[in-house]
Amino acid sequence: MNTYIRFLYDFMSVFFQGIGMIVGGFFKGIVQIFSIQRYFYVIEFYRKDLKVSEWVLVVIAVIVMFIVLALILLIIVFFVRKYIKFRKTLVEQESMLKEIGELNREVASLVQEKEKILAMKVSQLGLKPGEEATVTDEETESTDTLDGDLDSYRFSKLHAIDLEFRDYKVQQYGNTFTLEELVDSFRNFCASKLRLYYTTNMIRLFISGLSATKLVILQGISGTGKTSLAYAWGKFIKNDAIIASVQPSWRDRTELFGYFNEFTKKFNETEVLKGLYLANYTDDVYVTVLDEMNIARVEYYFAEMLSILEMPSRDEWIIELVPSSWENDPKLLKNGKLQIPGNMWYIGTINNDDSTFAVTDKVYDRAMPIDINDKGQVFEPVDTEAMNINSSYLEGLFKEAKENNPLTSEMENKINEMDDYVIKHFRIAFGNRIVKQMRDFVATYIACGGTEVDGVDYYIARKILRKFEQLNLAYIRDEIDPFIEFLDKSFGKEHFNECKEYLLRLKKLV
Repeated sequence: MNTYIRFLYDFMSVFFQGIGMIVGGFFKGIVQIFSIQRYFYVIEFYRKDLKVSEWVLVVIAVIVMFIVLALILLIIVFFVRKYIKFRKTLVEQESMLKEIGELNREVASLVQEKEKILAMKVSQLGLKPGEEATVTDEETESTDTLDGDLDSYRFSKLHAIDLEFRDYKVQQYGNTFTLEELVDSFRNFCASKLRLYYTTNMIRLFISGLSATKLVILQGISGTGKTSLAYAWGKFIKNDAIIASVQPSWRDRTELFGYFNEFTKKFNETEVLKGLYLANYTDDVYVTVLDEMNIARVEYYFAEMLSILEMPSRDEWIIELVPSSWENDPKLLKNGKLQIPGNMWYIGTINNDDSTFAVTDKVYDRAMPIDINDKGQVFEPVDTEAMNINSSYLEGLFKEAKENNPLTSEMENKINEMDDYVIKHFRIAFGNRIVKQMRDFVATYIACGGTEVDGVDYYIARKILRKFEQLNLAYIRDEIDPFIEFLDKSFGKEHFNECKEYLLRLKKLV
């Protein structure tokens, strides 16, 4: 046995001596690299034999060596800091996991406490936990209105709307106004009741935008009354606007509609979702305001709605909230899907500054942008009250306007000629969606008291010429003046001022 022990010692010592030599050699190498004394010894040894010209090279070699040593030190410091940061992150993660565990225990404790409270409530009814109560028809009406009962529904707010509108019948308000009268009434209401002053043309553009699309974008500099106009419209139609203040963190549709919480088994319902659900019960006009909508990327959180509102049949305007249905889901929620109501409009406000994102063509093409860059002048209004408006009546007026005010053949020809000109000189085309929307917008604009040429002028400036901003302005600068001459020749020098002003502003940016 003694012989084996000596053998094992000698055998293992070979391995460990090798490790010692590796470690020792590493540290010896480090010591030698930073041995300033040895560098001076070498210089001293060759000092007498070096020529003057060679001393210049010696100085360069010394400088290079110091740079290399400094780089080695920086690398060592870098890796040490990386290691410290990594260790700190691990410690923070461990601390966070510990905190999460404690929170989970607290949540479990609260759930148990809630179950005990519910059990006490059940026992007060003379039942044992797990038994079902028999409720008479008289008791049903009273207990359905209790807030406590709503806790058992995953869509508690929508269920509350079901209870509120259980016996509701669609109201017919007997509206008789024309679109031109609507413009005057709304303008006078804003001034007399809210002290908000807008020009007649601004209200005309706003109403025409509502007829052309479900999404109207009010854009311009801050403080000109964009949000106020949307707010005033809600007051005027006696259904306050649902204000959704867009946040920079919005990334998907859950910010608008809410989401199902797997832990609580409840759906986190938003005010926007409540408004959509409520609008399905009535024939009133509703509006949702996306305030500062481009403070986050619009196509992130509103893309699905843009696609839905493009579908030709409103029967296809459906959004899925949950993948499956529960027995006690809200009345109007079918298989987890909700019908997007046709009597809801969406108004987005945009500030064009460095703190916001650029709105993409996908959004602009489906919306109607309206610029609000000037404050309206104060005037003496006619005292006007808010009014209830049936959505079916308003849309009937829009439909009638589109039928009675189609674009004239002369205007159609001029627009086609301009389309050819823009394609040839700027490589930009209109597209079928834009042409259809222009027809709807201009027809309603005429019904609101405007002229055909002014409606076409405004629409082209906001929807078509806006695309010029994507081009190289320096490249198209020389094409702007000839284009203005073309507009003067085609539409008259006294017309198309919106387009001309826009083109001149682009020219100044170059």
